[in-house]
Amino acid sequence: MPDNQKFADIRQPRRIWAVGAIHADVERLSALHTDIGRRFTPGDRLVYTGNMIGRGSAVRETMDELLSFRRALIAMPGMLASDVVYLRGAQEEMWQKLLQLQFAPDPSVVLGWMLRQGADATLIAYGGNPEQGMKCARDGAVSITRWTNSLRGAMRAAAGHENVMSALRRAAYTSLPDEAGVEQVPGGILIVASGIETSRPLGAQGDNFWWGGPGFARIDRPYGTFHRIVRGFDPGRSGVQVGDFTATLDGGCGFGGPLVCGCLAPSGEILELIEV
Repeated sequence: MPDNQKFADIRQPRRIWAVGAIHADVERLSALHTDIGRRFTPGDRLVYTGNMIGRGSAVRETMDELLSFRRALIAMPGMLASDVVYLRGAQEEMWQKLLQLQFAPDPSVVLGWMLRQGADATLIAYGGNPEQGMKCARDGAVSITRWTNSLRGAMRAAAGHENVMSALRRAAYTSLPDEAGVEQVPGGILIVASGIETSRPLGAQGDNFWWGGPGFARIDRPYGTFHRIVRGFDPGRSGVQVGDFTATLDGGCGFGGPLVCGCLAPSGEILELIEV
């Protein structure tokens, strides 16, 4: 059984609303929330597939919008806090690693790579300066620690932002009771940020969830008990793709394209694709 501190078991919901990569495009996110908010009912689940931050210029506003919509949903009678799930994407992974930059073997090289991948937007949103960060990275661990502590403090000062980062899960999946009716067994739909290595079990994927992806389009059979794997970001940026066993919900949000949300049945059927 996967570790529930790392994975979100969403059981057998009525419907699953899976939101593709946002990349801090708060206007599209707000429009999507308005749309699905009218139709969301208790028994549904909402899964953000990671890459919520980074790239765009409205990181803090995006985090505030995520929190505001979550509060509205879980205030509905019959809703639970666990019915809204945030997954870890590449942008969230980079941000958390950036806050631990003092432990990197070559901090200036690591930071430079992160900035080129879009982490600069998140850094700036929390009061950081890329040039100052590079200087601190060259100055050594003490200087880096002071700098990352200031960033961490800025995030903590933004109500709820650190809580979102602490709640990130590696993947979400539906499940059914086992034959004895005692435990939940994963099966049906698996939702990830970017990729998966189908030759490995779920608990041994490591960072394939947010850095994987090249072989995703070639998946041609169920992955264990999962009939469909859904991801929110395609590093190759090939657009929305729905196959027999996979679905990619990436419309290019943050790169000029729309934000995509898939409404799914627990069986894996795509009930609706929404683009805003």
